[in-house]
Amino acid sequence: MKAAIIEKFGSIVVKDMAEPKPGEYDALCEMLYGATCTGTDSHIIDGSFPWISPLPTVLGHESVGRIVSVGKKVRHLKVGDIITRVGTPASPKENISISWGGFAELGIAKDHWAMCADGLPAEQWQSHRVNQVVPHGVDPKVAPMFTTWRETLSYITRMGVKSGAAVLVVGSGGNGLSYARHAVNLGASVVAMAGAAYMENATKAKAGVHIYLDYKRKDLDSELNKLQPDGFDFIIDAVGKVGIADRVLPCLKSGGVYGTYGIDDFGKIVVNPAKARGPFRDHPCSYDESETHQQISEWVMQGKLEPSLWYDVDKQYPLARISDAYADVLARKSPKALVRLHK
Repeated sequence: MKAAIIEKFGSIVVKDMAEPKPGEYDALCEMLYGATCTGTDSHIIDGSFPWISPLPTVLGHESVGRIVSVGKKVRHLKVGDIITRVGTPASPKENISISWGGFAELGIAKDHWAMCADGLPAEQWQSHRVNQVVPHGVDPKVAPMFTTWRETLSYITRMGVKSGAAVLVVGSGGNGLSYARHAVNLGASVVAMAGAAYMENATKAKAGVHIYLDYKRKDLDSELNKLQPDGFDFIIDAVGKVGIADRVLPCLKSGGVYGTYGIDDFGKIVVNPAKARGPFRDHPCSYDESETHQQISEWVMQGKLEPSLWYDVDKQYPLARISDAYADVLARKSPKALVRLHK
């Protein structure tokens, strides 16, 4: 089968590798679609991701597949189901690792429910709880967004965002847009974003953001304080660059919550309490995709989440042209790109 592989940092190639061999708790999937991630994927490609798998490695963690066969102990998955976060396993014989392995023509989903019930050690199935069934009727081209939407919803709900809150999101990439839309869906009274100027109109129209400011403004904090003088209950840094905290902490209410989610300058971020109005809680980067799958499914079915703000479902890059997909995202043609994995 074909897979998108990083052989050296800075480029990605599509080449042959062995097909995966499913086990008794496994479901073999024909991979359908995957979405690019400007955070994790781009950092893996350029070699700056904090946790690098040995090269060569198969990229992709936002892919979905359709089950074509199941192992003898599978009882919660069936042929025809569309499954989230599917990837091919590593191929030790070929010395190929995986960086989740989602950009391949075939992948494996695990019946983690059966593995748990049958008493297998948690380390064998815990990480596969991301394999969830997409509700019938959801377009498979939409399903790659479940990864980003579930992860960010888990983070923002664990943070404590709820109805009536005032929320500031820094960053207008795929994750920042998700946080803004989730805040609106959760009933936040004020949702503000500091992002790229070119994203303002689309973000206001499709995400429902109330306040949008260019993140490059030198007076960002003072302007935010003019527009929201009471301050924000929650601030989410979806970029993770050094210096962001200093710029926006003056906008956080005393007793508010600040969270750094982005990884651009991972390990270098310093949050200086002296910049804040008063005491605040620094939220850890904590989330669990599986806990929000049901809520995301409901919002998608209700029309409260749809992918057009992130990518155009009618513009699909074939796997062979995955490099073009990343190039267009880096050129800011869209926050994400949709890759067609099947022939």
